[in-house]
Amino acid sequence: MKKYDCIVIGGGASGMMASIISARNGHKTLVIDHNEKLGKKLYITGKGKCNITNNCSIENHLLNTVTNSKFMYSALNQFSPQDTISFFEDNGLKLRTERGNRVFPASDKSSDVIKILSNLMNNYGVDVVLLSQITKINKTDNLFHIWCNYDYEYTTPSLIVATGGLSYSGTGATDLGYKIAEQFGHKIITPRSALCPIVVNEEISELNGLALRNVSLNYSNNGREFYEFGDLLFTYNSLTGPIALTMSSKINKLNITNTKIFIDLKPALSYEQLDAKLKREIIEFSKKDLKNYLANLLPNSLIQYFFNRLQIDNKKMADINKIERTKIINCLKKFEFSIKSLDNINVAIVTSGGVDVKQIDTKTCMSKLVPNLYFVGELLDVDALTGGFNLQIAWSTGYIAGNSIKTL
Repeated sequence: MKKYDCIVIGGGASGMMASIISARNGHKTLVIDHNEKLGKKLYITGKGKCNITNNCSIENHLLNTVTNSKFMYSALNQFSPQDTISFFEDNGLKLRTERGNRVFPASDKSSDVIKILSNLMNNYGVDVVLLSQITKINKTDNLFHIWCNYDYEYTTPSLIVATGGLSYSGTGATDLGYKIAEQFGHKIITPRSALCPIVVNEEISELNGLALRNVSLNYSNNGREFYEFGDLLFTYNSLTGPIALTMSSKINKLNITNTKIFIDLKPALSYEQLDAKLKREIIEFSKKDLKNYLANLLPNSLIQYFFNRLQIDNKKMADINKIERTKIINCLKKFEFSIKSLDNINVAIVTSGGVDVKQIDTKTCMSKLVPNLYFVGELLDVDALTGGFNLQIAWSTGYIAGNSIKTL
């Protein structure tokens, strides 16, 4: 049996940060992780470039936090995006800021971020146990007892659970954190996919790889309206790309099966403007076939699919009647798809859902039910949009938990 002032379960972004701050404050700290290395999910974040934060105000960060943004107010005030930037720069990591205030390591290597964190853990004397499966946890006499491989036991008065969500199972994501939370009486909000592709019922394999620029994605459900403008990408069975990923996080708690989602292929033009344009061009291109004319409006790889959707015989532009013209306009402005589901949580960028934050202290991330038990990072029911906001949630919650540890 080995005793520590603080034990952190999980060696991802929030767990590494929590351990650094705990140890920096003079507490004997241990990190336990079942993976073979620290920061395994962090390594692939941002396609390996690691968008560590967003250099914005706290207010803007909260606007980009989709679920339980109010919970993050105190954590962000204690450890803000600017604090994250200073933390990494002060420890030798050169950073750069891209469009949308997204902050990356200047090297574009997530491994450099992990190296900084690992070095700090080493410098502050954090012990690390890898490839360790936790078999049992209990609490007696104000001590948490944690049994790992071969029944080896660790004890601590303060336990931080930083096991992450269920997204990216290839990085070792498991439901261990949820089980620990439930064991100690915590409610788990059903984990759901967030920032993930939207799978559709239609056969769209012929559109796989097609990228659309400057379009809008529109969805309504029981009087609630959602709108995103930007870039969209088709896969063989889903809509993805920036605006689809954002949309998925906003609608993932709704009953979306078999509901409709629409792409406005010409958002810069109103129905009336598009009608006037089509009237002019019916005259200008009167001798052109409709199918050939569509090349003036759409990417080549979309033309055949769009034409099939129109269900209009290929004819000369001069022969298009008012009903057919209206059908073309409606298809351009409301290119409709039926939602089958959001993609599997294994391919989601983050997990929505998790430990109910109503049972967590906003200033420390400590359980309101069990003293000196903390839950941080993606394990909490807090998630945000792309742009570095989710990693900032990890840094901030890890920081306040690590900074709240007291030697008992």
